[in-house]
Amino acid sequence: MIRFILADIRRFRAGALAVVVLIALSVALCTIVTLQERAVRLGSARAAEKFDLVVGAAGSETQLTLSAVFLQPAPLPLMPGAVLAKLAADPRVSFAAPVGFGDSAFGFPVVGTTTTLIANLSPQLAEGRTFARLGEAVIGAEVPMEQGAEIKPMHGTAEAGGETHTELAYTVTGRMAPTGTAWDRAILVPIRAVWSLHGMEGGHDDHDDPAHDDHAAEEGTQSEAHQDHDHHHGHVDAQAPIDETFSADMPGLPAVLVKPKTIADAYRLRQDYRGETTLAVFPGEVLTQLYATLGDMRSILLAIAIGTQGIVVAAILLVTIMHVGSRRRQIGALRALGIPRRSIIAIVWGELFLLFAAGAALGIAGGYGVARLISSLLTARTAVRMPVEFAHADMTLALGIALTAAVISLVPALIALRSSPAEALRA
Repeated sequence: MIRFILADIRRFRAGALAVVVLIALSVALCTIVTLQERAVRLGSARAAEKFDLVVGAAGSETQLTLSAVFLQPAPLPLMPGAVLAKLAADPRVSFAAPVGFGDSAFGFPVVGTTTTLIANLSPQLAEGRTFARLGEAVIGAEVPMEQGAEIKPMHGTAEAGGETHTELAYTVTGRMAPTGTAWDRAILVPIRAVWSLHGMEGGHDDHDDPAHDDHAAEEGTQSEAHQDHDHHHGHVDAQAPIDETFSADMPGLPAVLVKPKTIADAYRLRQDYRGETTLAVFPGEVLTQLYATLGDMRSILLAIAIGTQGIVVAAILLVTIMHVGSRRRQIGALRALGIPRRSIIAIVWGELFLLFAAGAALGIAGGYGVARLISSLLTARTAVRMPVEFAHADMTLALGIALTAAVISLVPALIALRSSPAEALRA
């Protein structure tokens, strides 16, 4: 019987191939939507695990998380530097690390921070040592530079027409181990160097200019503060040792990454710093809200994919019924020769089910491959690892597809037995 089915498929291989391709495309669409949504959700959740609490100026929770955790460029409002000093001295805080954005180099974000954050992200550096002077930098695992390389930071990005800073060039002293986060594509430098480059710290020639101080206080966003740097820049001593002690009169900053000592401390800190001027968020909690939106989009796309499958199945079923009708004489001859009805059903059912199975298998494999490709492109762009993997729920979906294919394949098989052998032979 298997030989008969395979021989018949070979005779009508063009039509059989078309059926397999149509089924494969519809199943691949469902597979891509399911796997890619899961990959984004798992990858972003794992990337956010390293960041317990983020404190910033009052504003958008989502934007604060995307900028501080995933390093997405955006003009965040600045909060007073006294917030960092207060957090650093809080007995409930294991450490508080400032982050300053706005510059880039070779397409990678330059982030001002402290050695404490580097030690938290990468307890052991993959190469070299951490920065110890204002003119030194530590690069993420995915930044293609060597130790000793020179980095000239640019205000903003090249695409946005940013200007290269001439006051300071950083020297790469170390590389972090892979973290699976967006920080793998970041260039980490001393926060005080960032402040100095933008006329926000005492080491700057124009720091004592009252006009500058008034202007910096009036500007509400980081990008606006950066726009003033062209008028208030000076030489930065690259060999000056870093100073990671912070006081209440420090410049404003967009965000502070906080590591609470206990879970209870985390909730208390979030409550204490959610007010009119500051905002504290759990990145994981913000991502959960984004997942809800992402889940809605997945449901819509999945509904479209399933609808497409329904149309494809209906078209295939119609073509198959027409094909069975054109073979009435062959089927009648088989019945006249005494072939049992169950064998006729098995042959017709087996042909269509085999095509469904082949198409579904090809679609799942193709969908998995495309999802892997999309994830690799996203990972290359964001450095966030997005694992493409199947789950137990996918097995249920696959069994559902197989059961549906088995039931649908019965329709033409039963139609093939409607007429008697004599009528089929006379047709």
